[in-house]
Amino acid sequence: MDIIYRSKRITFMKVDLLRFRRERLPELTIFLILLLSYVYFFPRWADQNQNSRLDMIVAVVDDGTLQIDRYVENTVDYARVGGHYYSDKAPGTAFLGIPIYAGLKWILQNPALIPWMDRLANNAAFQSTLRVGGSGIYLEKVRFAIAQVVLTDLISAVPAAFLGVLLFRVMRKLLRGAHTIPTNLLVLAVLGYGLLTPAFPYAGAFYGHQLSAAILFGIFYLIFEHQAEGRYSPLTLAWIGLLLALSVIVEYPTALIAGVLGVYLAILLVRNQRITQISWTVLGGIAPILGWMAYNTTVFGGPLNLGYSYSEQWQTQHHTGFMSLSFPHLDAIWGLTFGVFRGLLFYSPVLILGLVSLVAWWKNGRFRLEMWVAAVCVGLTFLFNASSSMWWGGWAVGPRYLVPGLPFLVIAIAFGLERWWRLGWLRVAAILLAIWSFVAIWGLTLAGQSFPSDAIANPLLEYALPNWVSGNIARNLGTILGLHGAFSLIPLALAVASVLAGWSVIELNSGKGTLPEKQNIPIEA
Repeated sequence: MDIIYRSKRITFMKVDLLRFRRERLPELTIFLILLLSYVYFFPRWADQNQNSRLDMIVAVVDDGTLQIDRYVENTVDYARVGGHYYSDKAPGTAFLGIPIYAGLKWILQNPALIPWMDRLANNAAFQSTLRVGGSGIYLEKVRFAIAQVVLTDLISAVPAAFLGVLLFRVMRKLLRGAHTIPTNLLVLAVLGYGLLTPAFPYAGAFYGHQLSAAILFGIFYLIFEHQAEGRYSPLTLAWIGLLLALSVIVEYPTALIAGVLGVYLAILLVRNQRITQISWTVLGGIAPILGWMAYNTTVFGGPLNLGYSYSEQWQTQHHTGFMSLSFPHLDAIWGLTFGVFRGLLFYSPVLILGLVSLVAWWKNGRFRLEMWVAAVCVGLTFLFNASSSMWWGGWAVGPRYLVPGLPFLVIAIAFGLERWWRLGWLRVAAILLAIWSFVAIWGLTLAGQSFPSDAIANPLLEYALPNWVSGNIARNLGTILGLHGAFSLIPLALAVASVLAGWSVIELNSGKGTLPEKQNIPIEA
């Protein structure tokens, strides 16, 4: 009996190892590589968009007020009401950051940390990145910078890395039954999204774009995971409602995608004669929406009054049409796609594979409803941005307002791989597109200590190239180690290589791996 027990135990251990190798190891690899790449670089220090949100967080915790009067000089993204200044941004990101900063402030006030922060302030490599003629580094600036890094990592980078895991899971489920697609290709597709598109710069910045992308695709994942049976627990439906509301509070334009996802859920519930359960989703969204309306009323005098209506900057743009929106115009359409100023397909041509793959998805015929959801989310995001009088988004890397819709384009690549991955010429084309995307996105993201100004017509040649030539690379963990310029990227390269090596070793040691005979234990969840 003992021999039989040991035999069964070994069999189940082999099955567990095989399941880990096929299911969890690729997800862990994606998460680690993306997270390492995102947190390695520090968020831009003097970015006025980020400062608008950070000012609100600091004002609430340090001063007990929503007014940012004490800090308004570090940003132009403010609203003025009754002689006081407030952040004009959607408040969701700041709401999430307030409890984090409150706890972090208590830690940073520990006197034992002062010598360590002094060493940071006097780091020669770090000081070499400062603007000549600036105010330099002092203790309070170091505290603020540390808080900015922690908030960015927890609220932007971690959700963005987890988004990569969800993308992988959805793409695998879309291809369920297509056994000819190597898992490695799906991993590369997800890493391509996370590192070769505007997702990369905004995963490491305290903006709302990548956080809203993670929230929205997380909603899609929750709905899609049970789409076959159309049965959702009340808790899941409440979570969906809460996340739908949160996505809008983080970035107002994402209301379009949130609306599409709400319709998607309603269709599935109607199909299964469970439409009354939508009430759980409504209940889940009530609390954050009421909180947002209370904030608007307190600051701007009405539940639906937005900060942009009280901005002292960009008045021409904000009062063009409805909150800068009119109708799609040709210069915006070209500029958002192939223009050298902000063109998505100029800087991330690897996304052309996503557009082409939508056709493959249509021809495939599987998951037709999900195809329409993805296509409409991408289309509405693009049309919204093309209708804005400020479609370029100020200082930016690529068209930042398109970031929340990108995951819905990327999942289509699963069907492109299924249909065309064996074609040699397509592999060559994909590699060339990926190389250019890497050069353009990493070149722009890491150049200098700020995102390219909107006064620069050709950011790649006029901003990125001069900064790289002079060794002016975005501050990062390598800078703290005393490395200058491009040499500061060496630790990141070694860390990513270590993750890939670990993945390869486990793959090789586990072999091809097959299920033991007569064991009815599924590998796929």
